[in-house]
Amino acid sequence: MKQTTCFLIVLLWSFTMFAAKIKYPGKKTFIYRYALIDKASTEFTLDQPLQFLSQKSLERRQRQGLSVDSTDLPVCKQYIRQFHRKGIHIIGTSRWQNTILASSSDSLLLASLDTLSIVRKSTCVFVSPDSIEHPGDIRWNVHEDFNRWDSVKNDPYGMARQQIETLEGIFLHEMGYRGKGITIAVLDGGFQNYKRIPAFKRTNILGTHDFIKPREDKKYGAFESIDHGTKVLSAMAAYAPEVTIGTAPEASYWLLRCEDPLTEQPVEEDYWTMAVEMADSLGADIINSSLGYYAFENGQGNYRLQDLDGQTAFISRSASLLAQKGMILCNSAGNSGMGQWKKISVPADAHNILTVGAIDRNRLLAAFSSIGPSQDGRIKPDVVAQGAPTVLLSGRGTLVHDMGTSFSTPLICGLVACLWQALPEKTASEIMEIVRRSANQYHEPTNILGYGIPNFRQAYNNNRTH
Repeated sequence: MKQTTCFLIVLLWSFTMFAAKIKYPGKKTFIYRYALIDKASTEFTLDQPLQFLSQKSLERRQRQGLSVDSTDLPVCKQYIRQFHRKGIHIIGTSRWQNTILASSSDSLLLASLDTLSIVRKSTCVFVSPDSIEHPGDIRWNVHEDFNRWDSVKNDPYGMARQQIETLEGIFLHEMGYRGKGITIAVLDGGFQNYKRIPAFKRTNILGTHDFIKPREDKKYGAFESIDHGTKVLSAMAAYAPEVTIGTAPEASYWLLRCEDPLTEQPVEEDYWTMAVEMADSLGADIINSSLGYYAFENGQGNYRLQDLDGQTAFISRSASLLAQKGMILCNSAGNSGMGQWKKISVPADAHNILTVGAIDRNRLLAAFSSIGPSQDGRIKPDVVAQGAPTVLLSGRGTLVHDMGTSFSTPLICGLVACLWQALPEKTASEIMEIVRRSANQYHEPTNILGYGIPNFRQAYNNNRTH
């Protein structure tokens, strides 16, 4: 009786800790997005693009015959100064959408800036909550070795073989194409222990950036607070022979945190937009985004099914510009297939991207995988890969099997990098169409599996020039 009572007390305490609320970090804060009327006062010119874009970014455009346009011009500094003079904090800007993101504890002040002559529209995109769910304790220790049952002797791909073989990706690797020379920006919510996990020691990580307001964590920082991004990265970059190998182990990576795990509010669309614009400026070729939105806290900014046209959502308008900048976006379809929503999220509805759904080991649709079409009738998802489950590495360096379109997407993304390495003369739009055409349902697409499972062997063989 005594042992049972103790067990119940421990169980109740554990449940209470899990469900407990804590104060949201920092003081009460409001964030507004301001859409500006023009760029008429810009001090930059299109004939001197190196003033606002990197050489690598310009070379990517030049290879594909793409020109710099007005969306590439930065937000006018003169306009930014007008906001500064009002005593508010500028979080960032979007040059593509010509917006300013600003915060203050004074919501009335932020709302009043709508009257500025340079402002076309203002939108409240974030209100700090009073409290949030307790995130629980994070275990930071990293396993240096794998369990013996996690390895497959004499097979370099180990447990990851099937998920890559299903896409005929091993063929590209054997041809010498493992993503070398291709830069991938990974947009996610946290990359726990990415510096300490042995399977990433060979990974060429070019740098990181955190777009979310930093939280206080003296030892590790908020950038590493969750391991969702670690798992995503592992599907592409891991190198642990006989255990797991990613789909693009020789690619270069930027790790960009733009998802706030503590809240779900429209401001994350702005963070995402700032992240893809940074990826453009840094010269990234491909973006992996295992993120998507349709409903936010308190219903603020929720989307409707009729909004899934690739142009209504702020984030989707940004995503629809990427191919025009010479970049490929691989974005998860979403995991709403079993819920009321069922459909893809934003920016999975964007134009000229690769939206990725999930299948199981038997090549059947994963029940959770969100479906299409887009509201304007385009096939969505574009393609599918194994996401039920996917072999990954956790933030502690252990081998795990996890579910979601978050994890089918980087399988595709890594192999797109390998394919582009093999076919460097192709444009972003051409590579995406080659991937679609290689899929097993290309001639009979559905709104469940899209064009189906890509075949990267076929994609290469049907398009090589020599």
